Amino acid sequence: MDFEKIKEQAKKVLSEKRFLHSCGVAKRAAELAGIYEQDIETARKIGIAHDIAKEMSKQEAIKYIKNNNIIFDDIEKKQQELWHSKIGADISIKKFGFTNNMAQAILYHTIGNTNMNTMDKIIYIADKTDETRTKINLEEAVKISNNNLDEGVLYIAKYMIQYSLKKNSLIHPDTINLLNKLIWQKMNKK
Repeated sequence: MDFEKIKEQAKKVLSEKRFLHSCGVAKRAAELAGIYEQDIETARKIGIAHDIAKEMSKQEAIKYIKNNNIIFDDIEKKQQELWHSKIGADISIKKFGFTNNMAQAILYHTIGNTNMNTMDKIIYIADKTDETRTKINLEEAVKISNNNLDEGVLYIAKYMIQYSLKKNSLIHPDTINLLNKLIWQKMNKK
């Protein structure tokens, strides 16, 4: 499915605020894809679709999960705000014709993963650094991520852990493992 059709679908199911965020993520993902020599159109498609399941009601989400055999770990089961990544990845394959690699970027955009490829990192960063974001130091996050993709992921993973701690929220082990992997890599480069 082409970008404009995916954008139309997103506009139908998202609030105006969430849709504007998704448009911003598509724009930011395209910028990062240009910097890191990835396919810009693919980045735009993933960016516009990344939150496609974000505003499903709990009942809709539970029905979709059951009908599509989506499995959650214990932390995901406790935190409904994490459900949209797996549901969105599934929808993107079934409804938009995304490849597994494209869907993986949606799957990892919220909590990250140690197996992230370049496009996964681009979407992870774009989700936190689009122009609608106000909680993160946007200027610093953009500067870092435009200069070094892994440093951008590290900056955002640290921010997300601090944010979760402030909210007294569970922190997914995938985020901690990602943070540790990136710090380990930095330590071994010295």
